[in-house]
Amino acid sequence: MKHVTEKIDIGGLELKDQVVAINRVTKVVKGGKNLSFSALVVVGDSNGHVGYGMGKAREVSSAIKKGVEAAKKNIVRVPITEKGSTIPHTVTGRFGSGAVLLKPASEGTGVIAGGAVRAVITAAGIQNILTKSLGSTTAHNVVKATVDALLRLKQPERVARLRGKEVSEIIDVPAKRPATPALATPPAEPAVVPPAEV
Repeated sequence: MKHVTEKIDIGGLELKDQVVAINRVTKVVKGGKNLSFSALVVVGDSNGHVGYGMGKAREVSSAIKKGVEAAKKNIVRVPITEKGSTIPHTVTGRFGSGAVLLKPASEGTGVIAGGAVRAVITAAGIQNILTKSLGSTTAHNVVKATVDALLRLKQPERVARLRGKEVSEIIDVPAKRPATPALATPPAEPAVVPPAEV
């Protein structure tokens, strides 16, 4: 799915980078084998901005540096709710054969996520969320599917404005169920005493 992303100025953002995966790549040539490294890096400011990038080089440090530069060019904004620091609604992101399900969670849940998904979620600054990787476990696919899911998120205020309604009308606030009264226990039947034999 093609997303229209706004251009974000990264000058004022305090970005932190995190290496998700490093892969050793060997290219067989006439004279032998050429060894190089590819690094998948996630950057974010823990305040609703996250991006990913990949770098390849002969040395690990150079590959990571290239990955960080590439990630800074792919920064996207993520809608995070003020209450609970979670996402507004349930969403599924896909990339290739990878699929990632993201569900909002109540305050105090924490980040329930595996390696590659956790890196993206923590970089974005989401503190309470439930996630499940449903397809390919390749780090590249999982990271891209997670970012795709975050891009599919819609802010309740924007949706309400488009529909011409109030935010309270679209967000389904679950009504408290009345407490079910405890079932009254039936009175115990009196014990039947057999008549005494004469």
